[in-house]
Amino acid sequence: MLKSCIKAENAKLKSSVIWILFFIVPIFPAIMGTFNYLGNLDVLKSGWYSLWTQHTLFYTDFFYAPLIAAYASYLWRMEHLNHNWNLLMTAPVSLKNLILAKFIVLFKMTALTQVWIGVLFFICGKFAGLPGMLPGKCIFWLFRGCIGSIGIIALSLLLSMVIRSFSVPIILSLFGSIASLGLVAKGAGYFWPYALMMLGMNANSADDGMMGHYATFLFSVAFFFLLFISAAVIYLKKKDVRSA
Repeated sequence: MLKSCIKAENAKLKSSVIWILFFIVPIFPAIMGTFNYLGNLDVLKSGWYSLWTQHTLFYTDFFYAPLIAAYASYLWRMEHLNHNWNLLMTAPVSLKNLILAKFIVLFKMTALTQVWIGVLFFICGKFAGLPGMLPGKCIFWLFRGCIGSIGIIALSLLLSMVIRSFSVPIILSLFGSIASLGLVAKGAGYFWPYALMMLGMNANSADDGMMGHYATFLFSVAFFFLLFISAAVIYLKKKDVRSA
């Protein structure tokens, strides 16, 4: 049953305008980070790692979470239009599977975005004249960012389900990302879902700041996933089938 739900969600993405956002939006932080790096070569002397600090400075603070929110809003858009909410509520599948299918598809989109970010980072590094290949640590940080995004994905699905507007969840995610800056600086990032991706990607830093904190990181990811997915399922169970 879950597999069928996933196929239905994947069908929404075929020939979808969301792919335009997928390809275009990550280019902006890549360009901004690269030129910021090239403009500060007298200070940024750690090669690939210095470029990483500049790319992630813009990507994780201003683009990553809103992009996830846009994906989530698109996945819920069909249900919010043309009285399709009634069709969702009367579908012969469990509400849990409906939510998990959207989560899995959104996680796939997020993982693909991370791959695209890695490709752009490598291209920009070569443009900036950096020698060699992409450092293994940066690849690992991209993967760790996928893990950190789980809480944002679950929260974005919940917000986009409850809020009919396409843009409001995106705006809220932007504020959530900006708030992460201060929370991470104060050491409270593990208590804020939007900060977990920033911590996972080791944003704005050339030195891995997560050493010794993996258990806390994974616990926070699991906690926010269970919290927001459970809240989404409970909300659907209480949703009136006549409201569309």
